[in-house]
Amino acid sequence: MDTAATGLTFRDATDADADALVVLIESAYRGDDSRAGWTTEADILEGQRTDPEGVLAVIKSPDSRLLVVEREGQVVACCQLEHRGAHAYFGMFAVSPQLQGGGLGKVIIAEAERTARETWGVREMHMTVISVRNDLIAWYERRGYRRTGRMTPFPYGDERFGVPQRDDLQFELLVKELA
Repeated sequence: MDTAATGLTFRDATDADADALVVLIESAYRGDDSRAGWTTEADILEGQRTDPEGVLAVIKSPDSRLLVVEREGQVVACCQLEHRGAHAYFGMFAVSPQLQGGGLGKVIIAEAERTARETWGVREMHMTVISVRNDLIAWYERRGYRRTGRMTPFPYGDERFGVPQRDDLQFELLVKELA
């Protein structure tokens, strides 16, 4: 068994998880705490990544699941799955910065893909990644995702998604065929 998977439990988030999930997501991407891991966006975005309202919206959406990953009763990761017809969308992925680089992310994304296939019968997983995040995109490519070149604009001026530190941010669609 993969030691990264040892002792993990997966469950659907509840309203009571919202505050802890915001803390986890913020710690994985923004501010100085995020620099302990490799997924930080601290050099390209300041401000918040999400808020309790955004997390609760995902929890309450009938077409979404927000998976909480725990080890020894502690929340260590999360990810969003959203059913979008023929495919599922993967988002809100966060792993505690202190646990990044140990294989936990690989275990979680594989479980998310399995869950989406089994729950909705989808054959593809989609996600969007900030196009300048080359290390992160390369990590997803090693997991079987392919770049599509399809871009959508970053929501400049909407501080709910952060305060950009550069003017060339956009999202690229990545896609993976699910076996």
